[in-house]
Amino acid sequence: MKRLIACVSGQVQMVGYRKRVTQTAKAFGLKGIVENLEDGRVKIIAEGEDEKLKWFESAIDIKNTLIQVSSIEKSYYPAGGEFSRFGKVVDEDETDARLDKGVEVMNKMLVAINDVNQNLVTMNSNLGGKIDVLGEKIDTIGGKIDVLGEKIDTVGDKIDVLGEKIDTVGDKIDVLGEKIDATGDKIDSIGGKIDRIDGKMGSMLQKQDDLIVEVKDMNASMNDKMDRVLDKTDVFELKSDMSDVKTALRAKGII
Repeated sequence: MKRLIACVSGQVQMVGYRKRVTQTAKAFGLKGIVENLEDGRVKIIAEGEDEKLKWFESAIDIKNTLIQVSSIEKSYYPAGGEFSRFGKVVDEDETDARLDKGVEVMNKMLVAINDVNQNLVTMNSNLGGKIDVLGEKIDTIGGKIDVLGEKIDTVGDKIDVLGEKIDTVGDKIDVLGEKIDATGDKIDSIGGKIDRIDGKMGSMLQKQDDLIVEVKDMNASMNDKMDRVLDKTDVFELKSDMSDVKTALRAKGII
């Protein structure tokens, strides 16, 4: 068993430091006391097992919102065994002093709370203004969306009208196509007729060519006979041939 004597400096008086030390010592099963010194430090005497004292030494180095330990002067001695438990020493006038300190702390807390409330009010005011501005912007956007919707409706109507015009043009194109088809049929019919006429013309030209050849042959024969007439020979035969020529010309429709 050993005894730890520690003198703790810092913000350790009237901030609940002794209560924390007492609770920690009891948790480790230590015995001793903790008290405030007139110079603002806190003195701790703790007795117990060596390992538990080491843990306790680390645990009393507290730093939080109220308690701020700056340094610990510590020394070890053999345990005296005069303590039956762990407790704190309280002076007669300590309660009044603690109340004064508590009031001071409360005043500081109230000031801090008022500052926080004021900040919240300011933030709420600013936030309300921003919300109003945002609401106006949303209304403006809504109006623009309505205008856009109307324009879209107008464009839709124009598209419908354009669609109707396209349908009308399509119908006219269909009618024109039918007329073109009918004209094509007529052209085909005329072409057939032209082909038939061409065939007849070819036949007539062939007959004309045959007639010309025949006439040429007859002319040659007549020239030959005329020569004989000029020679005053075969006059009877010439007359007979002339009669045949006339007959042939009448048959061809020439005379």
